Order: sequence, then C-alpha cells, then structure tokens
Amino acid sequence: MSAFPAHPDDITADWWNATLGRVPDRWRWEPIGTGQVGDSVRFTLDFAGEARPVTLAGKFAAADPNSRGTAAMLGLYTKEVRFYRELAPQLPIRTPNTLFAEIAEDGASFFLLFEDLGPARGGNQIAGCSLGDARAVVQQAAALHGPSWHNPAMLDQDWLQPDPAAAAKVRTLYPQAQAIFRERYRDVLEPEYMALCEALAEITATTDRAVQRTSLVHGDFRLDNVLFDIKGGAEPVAVLDWQTLTIGNGLTDIGYFLGCGIGDALRREHERELLDLYCAEMTLRGVPISRDTIWQDYVLGALHGVSTAVFSSAFVVRTPRGDANFLSMARGACALCLAHGSLELMKKG
Repeated sequence: MSAFPAHPDDITADWWNATLGRVPDRWRWEPIGTGQVGDSVRFTLDFAGEARPVTLAGKFAAADPNSRGTAAMLGLYTKEVRFYRELAPQLPIRTPNTLFAEIAEDGASFFLLFEDLGPARGGNQIAGCSLGDARAVVQQAAALHGPSWHNPAMLDQDWLQPDPAAAAKVRTLYPQAQAIFRERYRDVLEPEYMALCEALAEITATTDRAVQRTSLVHGDFRLDNVLFDIKGGAEPVAVLDWQTLTIGNGLTDIGYFLGCGIGDALRREHERELLDLYCAEMTLRGVPISRDTIWQDYVLGALHGVSTAVFSSAFVVRTPRGDANFLSMARGACALCLAHGSLELMKKG
C-alpha cells in the first residue's frame, strides 16, 4: 500500500485532517482536464459553518496502464513532484500552489494536491489561440528560462540529470513509434509532413546527441498545459503539467510552442513579434539575447514538436481527442520545420 492516497477514492477523513488541519463534513471529486499521462480531478469539500465549499485540484498517475508504464519508465511523475517541491518556489513562472506532493519509491504512482485556479479558461491545442494568449505564454516561458539560464543551483539538481538508459530506450522505441504513427495517420496527415516525420525518425533512432545545459525546459509547452484568466480573471495565465521538465535550451520550448501550439496562420503572421517579445523578456531578466542570436536554436527546437507528437501518440492511451491533438501538433511543428529548414539544420550538426 502507498503511504499516500493513490486514487481520489483512497482519501480518508484522517488524511484530510493531517493535510489541511481540518476534516470536511463531505467531499466529492470529478475528473477535469484532458491529460493522457496523468489523471486530474477537482475536489469539492464542504465544511460545517461555511456557506461555500472549498475546491482543490488533484493529480494522480494515469489509470491506463500503458500511459502509467510509459510515465514511470521515463521518470515523468518523479520530475513533476520534485519540480513542485523544489523548483517552483524559486521561479516567477505562475504555477499552482502546492498543498501536498508525494510519489511512490517505484515512481509509478503519486499524488499532487493544488490550489484550484478556477474559474479559468483552458488552453485548447486543437482550436489554437489569440495573439494575446500567445504573448502571455511567451512571457511565462521567459519566467522559466531567465532565472535558470546557466544557473547551477537549478541545473545541477541530481533528479534533473539526463538518464542515458532512458534516452537509449527512447531511441530503441522510436522506430516502433513511427510505425504506429504512420499506420494511424498516413491517410490524413499531409504527405510532406509524414515524409519529415519519417526522416526525423531515422535520425532520432541512430543519433545520440549531446544535451545542452543552458536552462530548464518545460518539454511540453503547449496550450493544453496552460490555463488562462485564472481565478475568474484575477490573473492572466498559469502553466501546468511539469512531467517533461528537463535540462536543455529554453528555445526548445519556444520552437515547440510556436510550432505545436498557436496554429500555423498565427505563427506565420506574428512569429517575429513573438520572438522579439521573448528576447525582450529574457533581457529584462538579465539574459540579453536577440532574434538573430536565438534563431538557430528556435528553428531546431521545433523538431521537438514533431518527435513528441510521434512518440507520445504511440505510447499513451488512444482517444479521438488524442488523435486530433497529435495531428494538430504534427501539422504545426512540421509546417514550421519545413518553412525554416529545421531538418537540414539538424543534419549539419
């Protein structure tokens, strides 16, 4: 048995008392969000003498065994729990305040309990976003990357260090992932985009690339992992889902977001403006950069969107929304990569 509730139904009055210092008369929960690697819920707690219930958000390991196994293999749950425990308090990026964060020794189950950021508007990967939303997210990216830029106090955390065994496992599994991706989407994904996915798969499966140690990288920096107008519009935005946190180059997040996240039409029209905003925000945080100095890393970062769409689609539970989501990611990322020659730049090394 876990030393903490591994499912909402496992929570007891004693646990609430130990965690909150009081016991609700009644509590209930309902699923929220669209995540495929973790299951999120909203708790509603009724306390005697209080007219309004208290709401909190919780996150648990995915019920689906394939999604849960993939997450455990890659250490995703461990990263998220330790991010909220150890790094979130040091960073100005807006994330949910954490009331409880525990993970099992085998890394296959966990429980995070947060403040409820609702009412809020969830980002929608498939629908895209407005320019205002895109600007808000880019500013949050700088709030993650700026303080961690060449900062050993953050980058030297032992649990953040690259795992060569996990990286080798990904390379081994990548051809299988591409085969599944091809079988599912070859009749609906544009041929030029599928060709790019095939070419990237060949490189990924055979190349062991050195890890950059520039900054923290969210790793899945897209709209489905963002809430807008949180707390009924009291604050503009918060960033969620830190399971893919890693060390690398922050421009990976920017290439990923502008490729996978905002829709190709908005990206083409406002790409330079959004990159200039990121540079300005980073410069304000003590990291003076310009669009010219970040361009190559940005263009290469977009390839992360392609590989994530391919790999994730194969090894998490399949759903209709998931299919639409992965196709949206692949289309946006491939469009950016083809527009700017990402694959050719990668081949040059």
